[in-house]
Amino acid sequence: MGLTLRTVERALVTGGAGFLGSHIAEQLRSRGMEVVSLDDLSGGVRENVTPGIEFREGSILDLELIDELFERYRFDHVFHLAAYAAEGLSHFIRRFNYTNNLIGSVNLINAAVNHKTKCFVFTSSIAVYGEAPAPCSEETTPQPADPYGIAKLAVEHDLRAAQEMFGLDYIIFRPHNVYGERQNLADPYRNVIGIFMNRILDGQPCPVFGDGSQTRAFTHIDDVAPLIAESVNHRNAYNQIFNIGSDDACSVRDLAERVQVAMGRRVGIECLPARQECLHALATHDKLTQVFGRAQVIGLEQGLKRMAEWAKTVKTRSSKPISRVEVRRGLPPSWESLLRDDS
Repeated sequence: MGLTLRTVERALVTGGAGFLGSHIAEQLRSRGMEVVSLDDLSGGVRENVTPGIEFREGSILDLELIDELFERYRFDHVFHLAAYAAEGLSHFIRRFNYTNNLIGSVNLINAAVNHKTKCFVFTSSIAVYGEAPAPCSEETTPQPADPYGIAKLAVEHDLRAAQEMFGLDYIIFRPHNVYGERQNLADPYRNVIGIFMNRILDGQPCPVFGDGSQTRAFTHIDDVAPLIAESVNHRNAYNQIFNIGSDDACSVRDLAERVQVAMGRRVGIECLPARQECLHALATHDKLTQVFGRAQVIGLEQGLKRMAEWAKTVKTRSSKPISRVEVRRGLPPSWESLLRDDS
């Protein structure tokens, strides 16, 4: 008997039970792909996985599992979203950061090369720009200011090297400040909108570091996930890097006010000592528009309202704590009680 040719493409989505990963997996499934979702459930939950998507609980650090999945499914595409994305905290968990965000990524790149994956889609971060003057374009020289951004930039370079050496095509997105339904509200170190909403639900003030003049551009998930999922169908996007996110800057203090309005509850602002962080993290998106066009744009007011309605209906879950703090020098006092130290 002859071999049956497979006509439906298969995709692996890492971090597929998490916020961004679950939305992208859902988008891929709606486009007719067979999707395998891999997640260690350190931040994601099974309930985020859309019916019809095969879920495997496991880590990208598990080489046997990675080899088994690639051997079994022969993925056409990899969408790599699994990461511990905590820029400020990464200074104090350097080994944890590089192990999960760099070594785990290399495990996947090796498997993709060995199994001749067609395209490797990687979500990097505008953290790679660090202290570079804003707004940053893809031509801006990266100057990452924290280990998280350094790890992301290292993976970008490794993908370029893998393409030149082995022909592994890739697409790199540098998203920034994505928010929306399914975000982990219980994570106290990342995703400021989720942090604010969680505090408001508990009747506590919104924590703001320094005077809150830091500016970011916040992007609803529905302006990001469909485009990333569709990207593998754009050959002119291959082996390119794209900023992806909103063009509209908002200060953190103003954001705290807007989130309280969306939640329908005034709790005020808790001013915390300033921490070392980039003051203005903004990016341009001309290159993205040229290649993909810009589809729907959900304004901040509308997006916050949608997320607030969802947040009021979900049971808040706790994230798995960091196993240990590696560096305590300079650790913000507000984080001390949140971190577990096994040393």
